[in-house]
Amino acid sequence: MQLKNFKRESIIPLPVTFISTLSPEGVRNVAPYSCLMPILRPFDLICVATAGVMRDTFDNMKAREEFVISLPGMDLAGSVMPTAKFVPPEVNEYELAGLEEKPSQEIETPGVDGCYAWMECKLHKIVTEEYDNFPYALVVGKVVHLEVRDDIYNRENGSWDVEKAQPLMMTESNQGMHFCTVKDMDWFEPYGAMFPNGKDPLSGMYED
Repeated sequence: MQLKNFKRESIIPLPVTFISTLSPEGVRNVAPYSCLMPILRPFDLICVATAGVMRDTFDNMKAREEFVISLPGMDLAGSVMPTAKFVPPEVNEYELAGLEEKPSQEIETPGVDGCYAWMECKLHKIVTEEYDNFPYALVVGKVVHLEVRDDIYNRENGSWDVEKAQPLMMTESNQGMHFCTVKDMDWFEPYGAMFPNGKDPLSGMYED
């Protein structure tokens, strides 16, 4: 079956995240984002795409030059849409969605409590563009503090329990968003398998 070219999210499952920011006046803002990706394995950079650059989150990212990406489990699915609604900038969206703050370690902006992982980010670069006269921006953040719940993370091999975390994901349809999660296949392949000598040149990065 052939689909319209823009319907990529109908076949690509995306992570559901909360991005929290602070306004210049200190108002707390939370919004759900799914269009984000890490930039290459050796880097501590992550890229967020935002449609229409006149959003409170985008304005706060530029003004404060910091933000937190919080990764929720399925138990927080009910808090996604309350944070997605367009409300005046002075509205505290933590209160609107019934979310609690999680104090950050390296930046002033708090994360969202009750999630399974958090990325505290400093602004690295913003690229603004237009496509068919529609403005969008790519926001690149440098992760300055990465944290995960102790009960889902394996310190010995750096893996994590997706069955326990139940990361909130979504796929799109003509009617809206379908929430889902991921399932562990219990299948492992080392990075070294990609290289002719069987050795991962970045293996030293994972040593404590």
